[in-house]
Order: sequence, then C-alpha cells, then structure tokens
Amino acid sequence: MREEGFTEADRKERALLLGVDLHDGEDFARSMEELKSLAEACGMEAVGQVVQNLPKLHHALYMGKGKLLEVREELEDRPADVLIFDRSLTPTQLRNLQELLDLPILDRTTLILMIFAVRAKTREAKLQVESARLQYVLPRLTGMHKALSRQGGGSGLANKGAGEKKLELDRRHIEKRMSELRKELQKIEQERIVQRKKRQDSRILRAALVGYTNAGKSTLMNGMLDRYTRDRSKKVLEKDMLFATLDTTVRRIRVGCGREFLLSDTVGFIHQLPAGLVKAFRSTLEEAKEADLLLHVLDYSDESYRRQREVTEETLRDLGAGDIPVIYVYNKADLCMEEEQLPLIRGNRIYLSAKSGAGIPELAEMILANVHG
Repeated sequence: MREEGFTEADRKERALLLGVDLHDGEDFARSMEELKSLAEACGMEAVGQVVQNLPKLHHALYMGKGKLLEVREELEDRPADVLIFDRSLTPTQLRNLQELLDLPILDRTTLILMIFAVRAKTREAKLQVESARLQYVLPRLTGMHKALSRQGGGSGLANKGAGEKKLELDRRHIEKRMSELRKELQKIEQERIVQRKKRQDSRILRAALVGYTNAGKSTLMNGMLDRYTRDRSKKVLEKDMLFATLDTTVRRIRVGCGREFLLSDTVGFIHQLPAGLVKAFRSTLEEAKEADLLLHVLDYSDESYRRQREVTEETLRDLGAGDIPVIYVYNKADLCMEEEQLPLIRGNRIYLSAKSGAGIPELAEMILANVHG
C-alpha cells in the first residue's frame, strides 16, 4: 500500500542496503531491518543487502575498499537505483563513495529526514524539518550532487564574481535560508512558551506520551478521547507507519467529578535519531520536559521493545526530561496475552491494548493517582 504523501512511479526505486557490524553491543540485524522499513517508508524497494564485519568504520570509505569493489561487481548482476548505508556518513565518506560507486548515495539520517519532510503538516513542523535538513546537507554539498562543481549558475543571490563556483553559491543560499528559518522558529517558539505558561498557570495536571515511533502513542491518545469525549475533531492521525505523527498535540481529558488532566502526544523516537532533528524539534519536545508525568509507550509485541525503551530514555535524558516520573505503558499486549488478562498492572507498569480500549480507564486512574501523589 502506498504511503501517504509519496508518489509512486510504475516501478519502485530499487535500493541496495549496506551495513557494517561493529560487534559493539548493538542489535545489528534489527538495525538493518529498521533501515529496510525506512526505505520502504520512502517508497523504495529493498532488493538486497551487503554487510561487513569490521572492528571500526573505514575512515574514508565507511566499508573496506575490497568489499565496495565487490558491491560494484554485484550491481552488474543485481541493478539498483540507489545505495543506502545503515549509519550517517561523513562528508568525506559520502564524496568518496559517490566517486567509487557512481550511484546516488543515501544514509540512515537522510532517509529519516525525507520521511519527516513528507509527514510534516503544520508550519512549525515544516520549518523544523527544513532547518534540520539544511544543517545536514551544508557540509555534504560536494558529495551530494556532481553538478555542484559547475561554474556559475544563478541562485537568487548576488554573484561575487563570474568565476565563483556553483558550490559556493549554493552554500551561501543555504546559509541565508538557515538564518531566515532560525528567525521564524524563534517567533513560533515564543508563542509556544506563552501557550505553555497559560497551561502551567491553569494548574491542570500535565501528562506527555513519549516512546519509539509506531509504538501506539497516537492510538492511545485517541483511545482516551474515545472514552472521555464525544468530539471526533479532537482525534489525531493514527496509522501503522513510522513517524505518522510529527506535530505535538495537547488535549484536555476530563475523567469526571472535576478530575482532569492535559495529555500531549509528541514525535516518536528511533535508533540513531539524527541529532539535528532532536535539536530542531527541541521546542516541540519541551512538552515532555514540562510534563508532570511521562507515559512511556512501548510496543510489547515487538521483541526489540527493551532496546527501544533504552533509546527513548537516552533521548529523554538528553532533553533534560530524565527525572520526570514515568508510567510504562506496554501497548499491544493483546498480541502476546489473552485479552481477558488485560489490563495487567504491576507497580508503575500497565499492560493494555490501546486499539481495543482495554486498560484505558485504569491508565487514566494511574495518571491521576501519580500526578496527585
């Protein structure tokens, strides 16, 4: 099924995945599977993968030159339109790989940026994604497009001289646009600060949904709204896809008898989430930092949920939200347990099914008990 926002030609773009297993404690197989999902989310078809075991990454080529020459030979038998590497490439690596393999090169960070660019809906999210993309592109201009080395070319900026390279013009254009984006985002951030202060002054308890992408945060938000409100217009986008939701939404949940809290849904995290995106979305993610309570949503049916929990907790610490009280919400538990067993509550953990609604009332009571406690 075609992802929303992506146009699809008669034949999907064929992608060959390349990865290096450093045996550094990371779940390499899972990381490569996630890379395939990211490629598919960008409308590509993964036609295979080439992996190499190394003690450390090759400084200039990421992988060993011998392995890359094997890749070049393999491409003759198994053609691909694009090569995708499992980690972020340095500007030097990108340039050298482009010259050696003579195919478009993408890395994990670029894929995530591409998904974010399509999924961003609000003006703030679009500006944040553009800012992160330009920050990533700027030092990599020489390896991203052979045409950038051509002389001349108009970029809408005053030309310092007829002999100035197009690369320099593009660099100046990007730097100018980044400056404009910073100013626009600063204005939006000030508005967000005012809105946040109003909610703080209202003394209403605040809970924030956090967790790995596609763990079910939006489904849980909608489950709360289905249970406690009749207003369907308040519901958020809910889809089984990576990064379906980029925009932070805040909803008032009225449980009854004057008991209520604010519930915010934030952008999901992922392994190796680009630092530029975390920085660009920092003002949005402040909703989690300012919460009284975090609802850490985990996909209990995913065998990698423990690693995903570590990734989310690490990101929260980087945001300064590592000391906020947490309820661990083990979602999709109906796929691993009998539904009649749900909800199952153990301390600050609750096992439930946001999709069926089993456990929603119990979670609401836990939220109210924790924020009051």
